[in-house]
Amino acid sequence: MEALKLWRLAPKEIKVLYITIFSMNMGFYALIPYLTLYLTGSFMWSMALTGLLLGVRQFSQQGLTFVGGLVADRWGCKPTLVLGLAVRSAGFLSFAVADNTWSLFAAAVISGLGGSLFEPSLQAAFTRLAPEAYRKQLFSLKNMITNVGMVASTLLGSILSSINFHYLCVVAGLIYTFLSVFVYAKLPALDVEISRSGFRKDIGQILKDIPFVAYTVILIGYYYVYMQLFLTIPRLAVNVTGEQSSVAYVYATVSLSVICLQLYVTRWFERFPNRFPLIGIGALVMGVGLFLLGFANGLFMLCAAAFLFAVGTMISAPLLMDVVPMFATPRLIASYYGFNGYSMALGGALSTSLGGWFYDVGEASGMPLLPWMLCLVVSVMVMAGMFAFKDKRRETAGLSA
Repeated sequence: MEALKLWRLAPKEIKVLYITIFSMNMGFYALIPYLTLYLTGSFMWSMALTGLLLGVRQFSQQGLTFVGGLVADRWGCKPTLVLGLAVRSAGFLSFAVADNTWSLFAAAVISGLGGSLFEPSLQAAFTRLAPEAYRKQLFSLKNMITNVGMVASTLLGSILSSINFHYLCVVAGLIYTFLSVFVYAKLPALDVEISRSGFRKDIGQILKDIPFVAYTVILIGYYYVYMQLFLTIPRLAVNVTGEQSSVAYVYATVSLSVICLQLYVTRWFERFPNRFPLIGIGALVMGVGLFLLGFANGLFMLCAAAFLFAVGTMISAPLLMDVVPMFATPRLIASYYGFNGYSMALGGALSTSLGGWFYDVGEASGMPLLPWMLCLVVSVMVMAGMFAFKDKRRETAGLSA
């Protein structure tokens, strides 16, 4: 009911972005988790090599989102978003014809480059179009819609991957092709101040924003924990149950939990004035959920731990992006989102590469808890770091009231 109310309140441009976000996540989550199983199964890759490819894809996206943000602040959010969706489509379609190591890595890089263009432009467009009075609630609905897309992706991914992985790549790629046309036709050009200053000046301004840089560095740990969702968790689920379908059940648990509970969790935590510690608490809950995965001996325990992981994301995820405008100037909002993408680039690359390596080492050495213990330690460090920040917007609102 509350979700429908927020949908009605959202401007029609935000609804266009919601449809885009749903479809993007349906295409992405249908492909990427099953890519891990495809590489380790059909190509007999090790978890370490598979993790390296996922890390390269992650870094080619988030590692260049800063550049994508700078481009969006000069060229405009809409054209940058359309181009990024088209490039991502080409990358996913490339997976369908890739038949050796180098072509698979090339497809990963192309798909990542598309994300480096559309991610900061999408975040900036959403922030600019969402009314500030209830922007956090709209971000929460955005997180719900992301997970609705994930639920749809589990059905799409499990059906197509069971038939032929190449069909899955084609369908996922065509989804992004459709979105590039849809956004071009339906999203109006944003009437915003386009940056005309030099790249060097804008980069220098952001690098001098020490609190924002520190926030971005701490989020590396958050994304190390979060990105286990795409490598070690699918592999663990198959190892524990012996069934590839268990991956869909684990993802469905995470997604349905967020869909059903996200707005209630957001509303409950609104009573806390400082949002940054909430991000840290959410990271800790995620880490505890991952740690408990190490003890799973069946599908029920996998889903129970996945539910706890989902609770952590419900606390943190809507706040991660909502606090960025607190640091940013309006002229550089896309650039700030782009720079913040380095946290996901480094955290995701470390998560998939080191996470896969620690998973292999843990199994080989008889210490299967090793990768999950590391996740718990990292989540504790993120929580400690986040407690150093204060939400200045709340202080300002209190003074002006």
